[in-house]
Amino acid sequence: MFESINTLLDEHADLTEKMGDPAVHADQTRARKIGRRFAELEKIVKAHNRWKQLGEDLEDAKELAQEDPDFAAEVPQLEEEYEEATETLHRLLIPRDPDDARNVILEIKGGEGGEEAALFAADLARMYLRYAEHRGWKTEIISATESDLGGYKDVHIGITGNANDPAEGVFAHLKYEGGVHRVQRVPVTESQGRIHTSAAGVLVFPEVDEPEEIQINQADLKIDVYRSSGPGGQHVNTTDSAVRITHLPTGIVVAMQNEKSQIQNREAAMRVLRSRLLAHQQEELEAAAAETRASQVRTMDRSERIRTYNFPENRIADHRTGYKANNLDRVLEGDMDPVIDSLISMDESERLAALGEKTKA
Repeated sequence: MFESINTLLDEHADLTEKMGDPAVHADQTRARKIGRRFAELEKIVKAHNRWKQLGEDLEDAKELAQEDPDFAAEVPQLEEEYEEATETLHRLLIPRDPDDARNVILEIKGGEGGEEAALFAADLARMYLRYAEHRGWKTEIISATESDLGGYKDVHIGITGNANDPAEGVFAHLKYEGGVHRVQRVPVTESQGRIHTSAAGVLVFPEVDEPEEIQINQADLKIDVYRSSGPGGQHVNTTDSAVRITHLPTGIVVAMQNEKSQIQNREAAMRVLRSRLLAHQQEELEAAAAETRASQVRTMDRSERIRTYNFPENRIADHRTGYKANNLDRVLEGDMDPVIDSLISMDESERLAALGEKTKA
């Protein structure tokens, strides 16, 4: 059992030595990668030590139980703890998404439903900002295009974590949020009190740690500048400060106009472009290996309807896991842990089952 553990234990020992090397910490990018991997392996090592110790204790208790009834009474409890430790170690040995420890850029867009969809997009943005606040993450509005009633036609939010452990990473928790979010409620623009259905789209991009991580050829970029505009087409300023960057090989387009300076808007656009290109690379890899993909919880289909927010019944329902709860008001205040934990649990279970099938084969 756990044939791969010795390799991981050796890697942990090697990383422990590197963590004490001043030369490693002189290179922040390298130090960050080593720190993340060390934090991941540290949990595996501790779980393995506990599993091993419980196995030895159980074996000793069974042997001594033949002569002492007190030890016989301990056997069932030790067996239960040993099974739990085995399950924990199994889950920790599931290969993680390499992007789990990354920070993210969330993009939220109002979909079908006009002004109501824009207002719902603003509700989602607030929900994620509150959730990040609860977890102690830092947030920033990178760009936002407001609607006439104060909603968001689109908004980019940067979320930065505070832990090396990939399991506690921002992307590890928010990567399941990509897709179409549907809302059912009476819009503020509805005079007859009828319930309408509208939607907003959420895209989740792992953020690039260092600009050099994604190589961008300047010749592949088409950069346009224009005047910023606000709701209703009114000009925010009279200078060409807004920037639109098109990455010609992929067709990815990023536009920024929130900052007063063209340079600042260009930097923000490049930040988002790098994250989109990283996600594009990952999608190509996933598409190439679609037949061996271990989990279907997080798909590449950005048009997938993943969740419904029903205001009249105060109900939230996730269509992938079947999670339902009548606490929509709390979820919108950032209490998202139960719904996200259900997604993480389902994802782990599916990958664990796939790993088991692979081992049998």
